[in-house]
Amino acid sequence: MTVSAKIFRPENAIRTRNGRNLLVVVAVGSVMSSIGLGVRSTFGVYLDPVIDSLGTDRGTYSLAIAVQNLLWGLSQPVAGAIADRFGSARVLASGGLGYAAALLIMSTAESTGLFILSAGVLTGVATGAASFSLVLAAIGRMAPPRHVPMALGIVTAMASVGQFLLVPFAQRLLSSVDWRSTVVVMAAIVVLIAALSPIMRGNAGEQQGSARPTPGDDGQAVAASPLRSELRRAARSRAFVLLNAAFFVCGFHVTFIGTHLVSYAGDAGVTVGAATTGLAIIGLFNIIGSLTAGYLGSRMTKTYLLSAIYAMRAVVITGFVLIPTSGATVIVFGASIGLLWLATVPLTGGIVNTLFGTTHAGTLFGIVFLSHQLGAFGGAWIGGELADRASSYLPVWWVSVGLGLFAAVVHLMIDERPAPPALIERDSPVGVAPVAGAVVAAVILVTLVGQELSDGDSVALSSGDQRDPGLLFCVLHPVVVD
Repeated sequence: MTVSAKIFRPENAIRTRNGRNLLVVVAVGSVMSSIGLGVRSTFGVYLDPVIDSLGTDRGTYSLAIAVQNLLWGLSQPVAGAIADRFGSARVLASGGLGYAAALLIMSTAESTGLFILSAGVLTGVATGAASFSLVLAAIGRMAPPRHVPMALGIVTAMASVGQFLLVPFAQRLLSSVDWRSTVVVMAAIVVLIAALSPIMRGNAGEQQGSARPTPGDDGQAVAASPLRSELRRAARSRAFVLLNAAFFVCGFHVTFIGTHLVSYAGDAGVTVGAATTGLAIIGLFNIIGSLTAGYLGSRMTKTYLLSAIYAMRAVVITGFVLIPTSGATVIVFGASIGLLWLATVPLTGGIVNTLFGTTHAGTLFGIVFLSHQLGAFGGAWIGGELADRASSYLPVWWVSVGLGLFAAVVHLMIDERPAPPALIERDSPVGVAPVAGAVVAAVILVTLVGQELSDGDSVALSSGDQRDPGLLFCVLHPVVVD
């Protein structure tokens, strides 16, 4: 019998901490995450068709996506807490059905109000309950400790398969039917999340069950702290607060790029096919990046890896801005940023588990994910608003570079060792309120700076100068005015 055959024999399978086959759990979690994130990624190809159909603008569409991301983030800690208490399967099934219903309502929207309600509010709340972060939290609890980084890396990587497959599939549908029919097809696909959810059944206590210890697992039971105590512990943890601040940047990056890359490339004269390929290929290369991050995360310091990822994002975006945009550069950019796309997720989730354990992982990672979605709100909305005002996405690209460097520095300040009890950690120099205030101030500053840049661009464009959109921009980069 071959080695591969032995691996798949039930008696040789790696078992979760509650006795299930880890390979099966990871495979099902990968499919669920792939569907959830893949369908969300298709929103980037609906932008122009929806604008034409409803007679609106980029700012309105971007507002709907921004609201979606914000409510996804706000609902995530609540969904995580419910999953920790009553079981992940129930929450994921409810979220999958709600997600499908929201898409069906979106397909009937004839006004901007109903579109924002369905694509923004309803979809945002539903995705909070059908989120891949709930899947990651469940698997993080069930997997033996030494297998957690790799298991999370695999699920995160496979989530991008959905983006790689569903984005071009949606674009192909749009070439033969309208965007409404395409959204209905996506709703049917999302129902599979509910169908597959039973494999994730079990609450935090059950998922950590009494499976036999595995090599690398000490098998010792640890008394669970009350959620309120863990929330106080997290609020006073300098590492947790800094992790939230840094994950804000990830949300800004991926949502701005995912929502606006196709439209940005179209403004530069790139064909829809090439632009869509660039967006889809992000998912393909994210498989490599996430698997690599999961592998390295079990062998190297996670904070250093995250710092390197954000610094490389800044470099990649800078190169994309400085080189004139073409179909080839969009595809190369997609491949490059794809390597860094969701590679942050298994590492960030792993740090949360290391800091606080896994009992309340769904809730605590949900809080970190809320910070991610606050960044997503900024990336989606500010990108669309500035594009309308300045006829250019370039201000937001440069903001993205600055935020990448900020996150790279922040991760060097994070201590990923287990957080001390809340009563001991009274002298932490960083609190939730100061960092939250800093994040809000940064968003306000970005908006004000963007407004000034867009006003300056409008003056320049009205005077006939279409080459100099501001000192921040490379003179080699063309500005296309509709």
